[in-house]
Amino acid sequence: MRTITTLIILAMVLGFARLGIAQESAPRITLISNVNVFDGKSDELQKNMHVLVKGNLIESISSEPLALIQTDNVKVIDGGGRTLMPGLIDMHWHSAYSNIPIQVGLNTDLAYHMLIAAKGNTDALLRGFTTVRDVGGNVFSLAKLTDAGMYDGPRIFPSGPAISQTSGHTDFRPSTAVPADPSAALIYMERAGHVMVADGVPEVLKRTREALRMGATQIKINSGGGVSSSFDPLDVTQFTLEETRAAVKAAADWNTYVATHVFTDKATQRAVEAGVMSIEHGHLLSEKTLLMMKEKGVFLSIQPILDDEDAIPFPEGSFSREKYIQVTEGTDRVYRLAKKNGVKTVFGTDTLFDPTLAKKQGKQLAKLGRWYTPVEALRQATSVAAELLALSGPRTPYPEGQLGVIKKGAYADLILVNGNPLENLELVADPENNFVVIMKDGKVYKNTLQ
Repeated sequence: MRTITTLIILAMVLGFARLGIAQESAPRITLISNVNVFDGKSDELQKNMHVLVKGNLIESISSEPLALIQTDNVKVIDGGGRTLMPGLIDMHWHSAYSNIPIQVGLNTDLAYHMLIAAKGNTDALLRGFTTVRDVGGNVFSLAKLTDAGMYDGPRIFPSGPAISQTSGHTDFRPSTAVPADPSAALIYMERAGHVMVADGVPEVLKRTREALRMGATQIKINSGGGVSSSFDPLDVTQFTLEETRAAVKAAADWNTYVATHVFTDKATQRAVEAGVMSIEHGHLLSEKTLLMMKEKGVFLSIQPILDDEDAIPFPEGSFSREKYIQVTEGTDRVYRLAKKNGVKTVFGTDTLFDPTLAKKQGKQLAKLGRWYTPVEALRQATSVAAELLALSGPRTPYPEGQLGVIKKGAYADLILVNGNPLENLELVADPENNFVVIMKDGKVYKNTLQ
């Protein structure tokens, strides 16, 4: 028989009784026993493990049973041989846009956006996404209120307003707004802090610094044409080398990095040369550009966008629909080239303008099984994603522990799964039935085992 390691969780041991501190001020203790652990990195599960969570961090992981003396602050969850894995990370999420139709989003105010976003993020958490990198939109208050416990939702790494040149991807001004009048009022999307427009090095420096002052953990710019934007074709290159370097320099002065929206070789090569560390999309890239990214240590943040039942519902025959098809035709090729060449790749959804599609976050992750083994796919949404998040350095809102892994001292962001996702990636496509426990920051948000 294995030795039973006994951890006695008593008020006198913790010092609370001796100090006269009320019991409810003691940290939460949760023991998740009898689980097979996917730690976010390893090829194989660690069988028959027991994970102790104290407060919001993982206290210990043991192959020996842990016996706890029950108190009001102690909870034991018998995993029953299920798989325990890190909470999922969506590296290309738009809290403000994912659950709201585009015309509604463009014609309602920031308060409306944030109420929809709060509900959408609660739903994302209950799909097992305990962290999101928000790559465009004024979600700073939502992030703070979520961290304060006012709203249930994932951790948010906010980029704040996406920065575009005039005529760029997030220049949402109407076509009649030319020539631009410097004295004219900004459009609402700019006034609300969802987007910024900047031309020339001084303006790019200013707007980047403003986003950092607002609380951006990383900077999001647009280096090329986009799908949802009305005016810019996919092939165009946006921001000069000097302008892009200005954004990178301003971010580096704040010890963080720049991510950029881009699809094409020319625009991506310019961004990489300027020091951008995260390429958002990249569906039209060549092997040459991917090798350049690998050499520079640049991450590929691509999404499994296909013209299937989960396609973004752009109107048939529209400019955006035409560009969407062009992007989807490159998806398979770029994933295969990225895997072949060992480019660091992270998972994201970029769900836009449709709450029905937002519900399919897990299904999008499962689509990576077309190109990757289950463990390779899951790393993209856990430990590798966390590597990219770590480039925010001291700008991270979460400095206490690691994300995307199960190890001592890491944040207790955990999912208990019916079955083994390292054998069956499709399990993540149905979180409602397959994720029986979801924990974020040491707090249980879902437990169907009770």
